[in-house]
Amino acid sequence: MLELKKITWNAPDGTEVLRGVDLTIPDNKLVVITGPNGGGKTTLAKMIAGIEKPDSGEISLDGKDITELDITERAKLGISYAFQQPVRFKGLTVMDLLELAAGRDLTEHAACDYLFKVGLCAKDYINREVNDTLSGGEIKRIELATVLARHTRVTVFDEPEAGIDLWSFNNLIGVFRELQSTLEGSMVIISHQERILSIADEIVVISDGRISASGAVDMIMPQLLGGESNCEKCPKIEVRYNGGDN
Repeated sequence: MLELKKITWNAPDGTEVLRGVDLTIPDNKLVVITGPNGGGKTTLAKMIAGIEKPDSGEISLDGKDITELDITERAKLGISYAFQQPVRFKGLTVMDLLELAAGRDLTEHAACDYLFKVGLCAKDYINREVNDTLSGGEIKRIELATVLARHTRVTVFDEPEAGIDLWSFNNLIGVFRELQSTLEGSMVIISHQERILSIADEIVVISDGRISASGAVDMIMPQLLGGESNCEKCPKIEVRYNGGDN
């Protein structure tokens, strides 16, 4: 279980971004964090991954204080972070990347299986370099394949739908459903997308640097969509219906 207690963080210009956030990410759950732009979602995700460190508060994993650990140290404990725009690696092949993610040598059959699960024709990609010749949708799906290969304790996706086409987005939902059905840890997704919100086990709403609401999908979703619910404190937010911002 991942726990954040009274987390605060100010931007370099002094702006308060996170204001005493308390958040628990249960084991074997898909938690989607949503809320208005500028509310602190991505900063919270980076805080979990260790890209940023809080000004105050505590972060713990399975009862162990990891507040001062950097992104590499947290990765060794099983916390991974998938960027909005995945990193490209000139000279590194897709096969190399999958083996690095898995932490072991892979047979070509095993590597191809990971690629097949994210909708890529393995023979067309297994020996390709992870460079600028890949489209946004291709690189996003390759990153998802590395997540499947790694099976981390906590996996954080920051707006995974950003910059991909509708077909890739539909495939993305399928990948998340498969990950959800085989979870041996926790998955956190930062997203505005209704279809991603709808498959969550829990939704957390962050607004103005604070958690304004959290709970099961059937409690939170009606308010986000403008209907009635028991979630009186949920802010009305934009929920997008297609695959990305383009």
